[in-house]
Amino acid sequence: MVDVSAKRDTNRVAVAKGLVRMQPATFKAIKSGGTAKGDVLTVAQLAGIMAAKKTPELIPLCHPILISNVSVSFTPDASSSTIEITAAVESTGKTGVEMEALTAVSVAALAIYDMVKAIDRGMKIENIRLVSKSGGKSGTLKLE
Repeated sequence: MVDVSAKRDTNRVAVAKGLVRMQPATFKAIKSGGTAKGDVLTVAQLAGIMAAKKTPELIPLCHPILISNVSVSFTPDASSSTIEITAAVESTGKTGVEMEALTAVSVAALAIYDMVKAIDRGMKIENIRLVSKSGGKSGTLKLE
């Protein structure tokens, strides 16, 4: 692990996004709540939040940090049969929360896949990326 003991505590925020692409019938089933496993987006939201909190257990050498807020939201697009996932993570501490935001998006996407894989094995998880971060010595970074 990187030694962060000499760093000062600052407010840190990271936002990540990703996309799940599926067949139109799968998209319709998710939107209507007509899946065998239940409410796909609620389960995926909880999975993403839980994943952010478990990041240091999943990613080697990642610092365990106190997270003050995690939000996971979805933007469904019927015209492309996609669901965009956005995760925002906040903390006050010595190291950033980029990995927590990226992990939240990744696991939320995996939860969507798991919930409907019986009706669409061809889904694609795409373009998971950091879109912004702020706090710390490097300041603010906006990638989108």
